[in-house]
Amino acid sequence: MKVCPQCWRERPASAFIGKRGRPVQICDDCRSQHGPYGSYQPRGRPIALIAQRGLRIGWSRQSNNVKTGPLPMSISSASTCPPSCALYGAGCYAEYSWTKTHWVTAGDEGLSWSEFLRRVRALPRGQLWRHNEAGDLAGAGEKVDVLKLRQLVAANGHAGARGFTFTHKKLTRPAELAAVRAANAGGFTINLSAETLAGADRLARRRAGPVVVLLPHNAPDGSKRTPEGRHVVVCPAQTSGLTCAECRLCAHPTRKSIVGFRAHGQMAGRIGDLIATASLTRRRTT
Repeated sequence: MKVCPQCWRERPASAFIGKRGRPVQICDDCRSQHGPYGSYQPRGRPIALIAQRGLRIGWSRQSNNVKTGPLPMSISSASTCPPSCALYGAGCYAEYSWTKTHWVTAGDEGLSWSEFLRRVRALPRGQLWRHNEAGDLAGAGEKVDVLKLRQLVAANGHAGARGFTFTHKKLTRPAELAAVRAANAGGFTINLSAETLAGADRLARRRAGPVVVLLPHNAPDGSKRTPEGRHVVVCPAQTSGLTCAECRLCAHPTRKSIVGFRAHGQMAGRIGDLIATASLTRRRTT
């Protein structure tokens, strides 16, 4: 028996024989589904299976991510992702390409929470770093582990570092909202992520932190406005080629502008459809 790295199911050895009678890496079911020229994803375990793992953190002292630049960066296991996110299992860039490989590895072999905090405390003073290339704030699903968030803010403050991250969690509990506000006030920036411009307005009204929003992949470079008139600027990495290390816009906890991220990756078109559907649904229910 052998585990297919695409569907992550155990298959008999006979399922890994290609048309020429030679051993192949992908099982026959996946080859049939994707076709001879389909796009296979490395270690393609579905997000529902990845999320069954507990909290582990991947850590890179210097990221190789072209958009981020050479910053320290973490990646949290998929157990932290809220299923309410419109991209959960439906186009999230972290479920594809090499980002997923790192995500799966983080969930399987990442650092414990205490070891991760030790790495944060050891950062040079003033160091800009990104928490969660994939994953969300500590806590299973929609829940925010308030104690762990406070510990992270304290570790970041101990180092005098400038950490920033994003969250799709709903923050329905008063204690969660208060903890996010305290984090932004304490030097660790948490951007609240919206899926539509109307959703960005709703998050901005909560005054818990800066806001970011998804945009269609073909959104123009020029500035936009939300339905309530808030200014939206497209991520400079997508308009001028600046890296996060150079731009630092998402690391400003008191900024007024909303940062818009164009859908990208091989699921950009599908994400655009999700944005349009979410906007239409919202208009029908208001």
